Amino acid sequence: MKGVLAICVFTVFSFCYFSSFPGSKWRADIRASYRAQIPNGAYNREEKTNISHILFGIGGSAETWTRRRHYCELWWKPNTTRGFVWLDEEPSKPWPETSPPYKISADTARFKYTNWYGSRSAVRMARILKESFELGFENVRWFVMGDDDTVFFAENLVDVLSKYDYEQMYYIGSNSESVEQDLEHSYGMGYGGGGFAISYPLAAELVRILDGCIDRYAAAYGSDQKIGGCVSEIGVPVTKELGFHQMDIRGSPYGLLSAHPLAPLVSLHHLDYIQPLFPGENRVGSIKRLIHAYKSDPSRTLQHSFCHDTNLNWSVSISWGYNMQLYPFLVTAKDLSTPLQTFLTWGSWSREPFTFNTRVMSLEPCERPVIFYFDGVEKFGNGNTTTSYRRARSEQRRRCEEERYGSVYAVKGFNVSAGLLDPGVWNKALRRQCLCEIISGSRSTGRRRAG
Repeated sequence: MKGVLAICVFTVFSFCYFSSFPGSKWRADIRASYRAQIPNGAYNREEKTNISHILFGIGGSAETWTRRRHYCELWWKPNTTRGFVWLDEEPSKPWPETSPPYKISADTARFKYTNWYGSRSAVRMARILKESFELGFENVRWFVMGDDDTVFFAENLVDVLSKYDYEQMYYIGSNSESVEQDLEHSYGMGYGGGGFAISYPLAAELVRILDGCIDRYAAAYGSDQKIGGCVSEIGVPVTKELGFHQMDIRGSPYGLLSAHPLAPLVSLHHLDYIQPLFPGENRVGSIKRLIHAYKSDPSRTLQHSFCHDTNLNWSVSISWGYNMQLYPFLVTAKDLSTPLQTFLTWGSWSREPFTFNTRVMSLEPCERPVIFYFDGVEKFGNGNTTTSYRRARSEQRRRCEEERYGSVYAVKGFNVSAGLLDPGVWNKALRRQCLCEIISGSRSTGRRRAG
């Protein structure tokens, strides 16, 4: 296979089609209050949810903001995104214009906190929802909570929330990836670092009981655990969306993000505690690179596709906007859709368990894929994109001497052509974007169908 060309084109076609309960009077008051805040009394039920309907509450502190603000500034859009960073005290340095505006949390000394290994800041963080609600912002449908090291992918967040009736009581988020964390804190809550969303009617009812409830959950470790407990008293379960990522892992996120679940990417957390997404870059630079791809096709970001070339006995796996993996042998669909374990659990740094299956990442180069990382994107007027992927230098140092790997190492990169993924696909029965066509770099060799 010495004649394999340096550049391959991998074309992806989007064929897939993708406590007590208050009485009726209080519920009427919630609805009336909600409608009253619409400007000029005009209640437009038909208006689709957009970013202006979301109020963000970002938990931070004056001490951590200086080193973490770069994460928020990657996704925050001044004069478009609404919300605040909530601090424990006035910042000692001038507030950056590129940062979200801030507010100082109210004193929480009167509240009980009895968790022996936690921090009292959990009480202050739990009250961010209440303090945000009491600001009285107009036309708020959703309150979204996150941390100062959470990166939100706002367009996808809007698409996810648009699926739900904001006049109903919804509590939307996801669990920790590490089972030990879910056992310790709860499977039935939205983890705060990954972010969670609360609809206005639920927020209206939650703020009534929140202060007393915080004392009832004085032993709870974190603010998200306290909020989860209080929401459970109202009787609302968490609605799980797999695109919220707590990232309770240690090590490299490569394996997890290379086999992303069938869900739009909504958030990433704990970016200071995992290795950079791209080798050879720092953590903020890695996120910037991913966002560069994201901006050209938000819905498709990290979406997983793969196919097989039965002529060459190759398996090709793509996490759009992140990487491509090339195996010089056939790998089953089940294995390709299972994350390679390049990470450990959050608390004990163990190899298991996780809330999803993993497969072993071999140390033997002849059993590993050759990895090509996202290098750039070009967007065309016809609604298509071409993303390019190149081998990292670190990949070039790990070589297998078997003959079948020789042709793979001759491939310098991939170009991936795809149509823009319609966000409406997430409202349909889910199916992996799985049909593709591999085209060699030389027109004389023709095309090879793969599936």
